[in-house]
Amino acid sequence: MSEFHYAVTAADFEQRVLRASLERPVLLEFWASWCGPCKTLLPLLEKLAEAYQGRFLLAKADLDANPELAQMFNVRSVPTVIALSGGRPVDGFTGALPEAQIRAFLDRFVPPPEANPREEAALLLEAGDKEGALALLLSAHKAAPEEEALRLDAAALLLAQGDTEEAARLLDFPYQTERERARTLDAQLSLTRDAEKNAHLIAPLREKLARDPDNHAARLELARLLAGARKEEEALEAALEVARRAPDFHDGAGKKCLLEFFSLFSARVTLDADLDDLIRRYRRALSALLH
Repeated sequence: MSEFHYAVTAADFEQRVLRASLERPVLLEFWASWCGPCKTLLPLLEKLAEAYQGRFLLAKADLDANPELAQMFNVRSVPTVIALSGGRPVDGFTGALPEAQIRAFLDRFVPPPEANPREEAALLLEAGDKEGALALLLSAHKAAPEEEALRLDAAALLLAQGDTEEAARLLDFPYQTERERARTLDAQLSLTRDAEKNAHLIAPLREKLARDPDNHAARLELARLLAGARKEEEALEAALEVARRAPDFHDGAGKKCLLEFFSLFSARVTLDADLDDLIRRYRRALSALLH
């Protein structure tokens, strides 16, 4: 049994069918244990009731146990399916139809699923419309500020576009269900802000490394500034170079930096598909270095 499909009798028909149909459509199916087509149709309707996730309810009436209900709807054969909405029959069919035809039947009166702003934003991002995705996410966040995943989607996109102030505002929230992702984005925010504040140090650090390639502390500092400045490949290469040249430096600081970057950059893969290939490449490089 399920919250979306259930057996009904004459005793609870008014409550579970007529009154229920005032809130959402109800399919009333008459079936019988001796009916062959019923054995095909009933599980199919139950599957669809689950798939539609409550956009309609399926009420199942045993013909032999409920003759008064069958008489009320003038049922002459089984399976018979009657759609009710607003407390009255609106459509119906007899016999075991294929799934595609039943879906077409349902879609004539079952309301469409509610729009999912996260899914819509993901589609916009796939199409390259980052501005449209951000506008959609911010609008949805305004309507449901308590939705943590939605809030973090907007924060991630703001970070990707360099709006650290607005991203920080969204991240300043007591996250519970999305706590780890919030921490990752907060770490990205810190990297970005540090890179903005210390961008003038990048050129001197490059010069310092040109004079002394074994200055591992300078190389790791440069790696972090490059990561915050969205120069991901250069950042990964710098951290890998430390792991390669001095695997034991500061208790494996090069490897730790790489692993941190993998985590931070992975959180942005949905916003930048190229990052996925980049992360995979440097994971392989680190693995080869360690083995």
